[in-house]
Amino acid sequence: MKLQKLVYYSQAWATVWDDEAVFDDEIEAWANGPVVRSLYAQHRQQFILDEKTFQGANIERISAKHRETIDIVLDTYGKKSAQWLSDQTHAESPWIEARNGLSETQRGDTTISLASISEYYSSLN
Repeated sequence: MKLQKLVYYSQAWATVWDDEAVFDDEIEAWANGPVVRSLYAQHRQQFILDEKTFQGANIERISAKHRETIDIVLDTYGKKSAQWLSDQTHAESPWIEARNGLSETQRGDTTISLASISEYYSSLN
């Protein structure tokens, strides 16, 4: 859960600071917060992740400006607990709007649009 939230915040702040997304995959508004389904498929049912989890990943594909953004996100949010990060995303409008009509525990896979992410986080910047 923590990895998913850190990826979400990296994408959110990259849309604001770098004016472009770090990755093309959609972010969905699941009951536990924002989730990138393709990433979830790679770490599903694993509670401890290490370099073997993402063997073959090519970090060189990430631009220098995106790496800088990711580093800032990790410095800012990395020490927070998974529950804190989940609670935080639940209090923010991109997730809330994408979950419109669903109960807090109800499954859902509505996409959180980059436009709503950018609009919300731009207002915090």
